[in-house]
Amino acid sequence: MGDRPDPVEIGLHYLAVGHYLRKVVDASMTAGGLSLARTKVLEVLVRRSPLQQSELADALGHAPRSVTQSVEALERDGLVERTPSAEDRRSKLVALTPQGATALAAGTTAGEDVLREIFGALGDDELAMLGKLLDAIGTAMSAAAGPASDVRADQGRGGDRDR
Repeated sequence: MGDRPDPVEIGLHYLAVGHYLRKVVDASMTAGGLSLARTKVLEVLVRRSPLQQSELADALGHAPRSVTQSVEALERDGLVERTPSAEDRRSKLVALTPQGATALAAGTTAGEDVLREIFGALGDDELAMLGKLLDAIGTAMSAAAGPASDVRADQGRGGDRDR
């Protein structure tokens, strides 16, 4: 038996591959018309629209100021609309527009296509093993982060796409 691989070295390799994967997916989605970051905003709105901007920020786990800037850009592009809240005129409600729904569908398809291409290159056994390894890493991350952390192992599994 050889020496055990260095967890730090493997962890850094995982981070580098994950960062590169995110860049490849974002580039593909952007070419399809909608960046990964913009897609996340619209995904929240497609499920929970309309939302107050502060609720949208909470759902995304972002600072309200950064969400305001994103929403303003999405509004300029006609992908969302903001209207005053009936309960609090100082508060704005953000809703997805039909153009936003169309852009979300195109961006999502572009992202899914590149993921299918990348992960489809793996064999069935490799793909199953990767799924198990990612689950194990997610569990270890949750344990390391502790109960008070906002880090969750299920992020990215489709059930929590709005973070």
